[in-house]
Order: sequence, then structure tokens, then C-alpha cells
Amino acid sequence: MLIIPVKDGENIDRALKRFKRKFDKTGTMRQLRSRQHFTKPSVAKRAQNQKAEYIQHLRDQEDI
Repeated sequence: MLIIPVKDGENIDRALKRFKRKFDKTGTMRQLRSRQHFTKPSVAKRAQNQKAEYIQHLRDQEDI
């Protein structure tokens, strides 16, 4: 459960922005979306490897 204390005189938009930031960090929505359909372990592992290769490629390009 997320608790966002709102200080006296604080703008509600600012508090809402803090709430959204905290909510994004928890990863709740990403988890819900990933659970909507079943992904085979082999497919998940392949996607994870592809992502790692892509990130490594970007880091290699940054070094050059």
C-alpha cells in the first residue's frame, strides 16, 4: 500500500506526481500486464537474452 503524506499548503498536483512516481517504481502495472497471458519459459529466456545483447551492443557503441 502506497502512502503519500501531503504537507499543509502543498499543491495536490505535486502530491499526485509523487504518487505516480512511487507507483511506477513498484512495477505493479508491468507485472499485471505480464500476467495477462502465459509466456513459455524458453520464450521468456530468449527475450531476456535478446535484451541483454541489445544493451551490450549499446554499451559497446558508447565505448567506441
